[in-house]
Amino acid sequence: MTLRPAGLLVGLTLALATAALAATAAPPIRAMLWIPRDADPARALGTAPTECLRLPADPAQARKVEIGRAAFRTPVVLGGQAARAGISCETCHRQGRDNPDFQFPGVSGPPGTADVTSSLFSTHRGNGVDDPKPIPDLSGSKTKLKVDPAPQSAKLEAFIHGLITEAFDGPEPTPATLQGLAAYVRALDPAACPAKPRQTLSVALLMDDARRTLLTAQTTAADGDRPTAVVMVAAARARLGLIDERFSADPALKPDRDALRAADARLAALQQTLRTPRTAAGSDPGPALKAWLSESRSLEAALARHEPRSLFNPDHLAQAAKRRLPG
Repeated sequence: MTLRPAGLLVGLTLALATAALAATAAPPIRAMLWIPRDADPARALGTAPTECLRLPADPAQARKVEIGRAAFRTPVVLGGQAARAGISCETCHRQGRDNPDFQFPGVSGPPGTADVTSSLFSTHRGNGVDDPKPIPDLSGSKTKLKVDPAPQSAKLEAFIHGLITEAFDGPEPTPATLQGLAAYVRALDPAACPAKPRQTLSVALLMDDARRTLLTAQTTAADGDRPTAVVMVAAARARLGLIDERFSADPALKPDRDALRAADARLAALQQTLRTPRTAAGSDPGPALKAWLSESRSLEAALARHEPRSLFNPDHLAQAAKRRLPG
C-alpha cells in the first residue's frame, strides 16, 4: 500500500481531467476516462455484458427490483464527485456484473480494480492509502459478497447505504431507493445469465432502458412516492445522456442531439412537477409521462436511422478512441 496526500490527489486528478477535456478536439465519451489505454474500444465501449436478472414473481417485489435497477444506473444516487464524473453503480458493475475495463486515474490499480476508500470521492472514508481491490461480480455467487444478502438480516441495505453516503459522499437515498438497490442485487442470479455473454450497445438498448425506468416512475408516482419517482426520471435522463454523447462527433447529427435535448428538457420539467405538492394545480405527472413514453418510439426511430454515423458505429468509435484522454 502507498500513502498519498488526499487533497493534492483530488485537485491534481480533477485538474488533469479538466485540462484534457479542454484540449481534446473531438468530444470524448466520458467512459474513455476510465478504461485502459490498450483496451479494445469495440468491446469495452461498443458492447455491454448481458444482465443476469431474475425478476421475482411477486409484483410488489418485482417493482422493488425495478426501482433498484434504475437507481443502479444513475450517477445522481452516488452524488458528489462521482456524479460530476458521470459515475454510477453500473460504472463498476456493468449490467450488475463486474468491469474488467475499469481503470480510473487515482482510484484503480490494475484494470478491474477500485479503491472505495479513495479521498477522491469520499471525505468520510478517504484514508489516504492507495489500496484498490478487484471489483466483485454482483451476478456471481452470493457467498462471495462482502455482506450477508439475506433480506431478514438487512445487512445488505446497511452496506449499500454506507457506500452511497460515506464511500461516495452521496445524498441520503429515499427508503424505496435503498430497498430497491438491495432487491436488485439479490435478484442478480448466475443461473439467470443469458447464453450470450455480451450485447451490442445501441440506441435501442438505451431507449428501452429509459422507457423501462419511466414506467417505474409512473407506478412510483402513482403510489405517492414522488422523491423516488424523481430518481427514476433522473435514471432515464442518464440513458439519454449516453446516447447524446455518442451523437456528438458529427456536426451533421446536431438535429438528433437537439431532439434528444428537447426530450431531456421535458423530463427535467417532469422532475419539477414531481417536486411540487400533489395538491398543487398542474402537479399530476401522469399525462406528461404517458405522452413522453408514446412519443419516444418516433425519437428512437429517428436516432436509429443515423446511428451508423454516430459513435455507436465501431469504426467511428475506434477513431474517437485514438483521440481519447490520457489515462
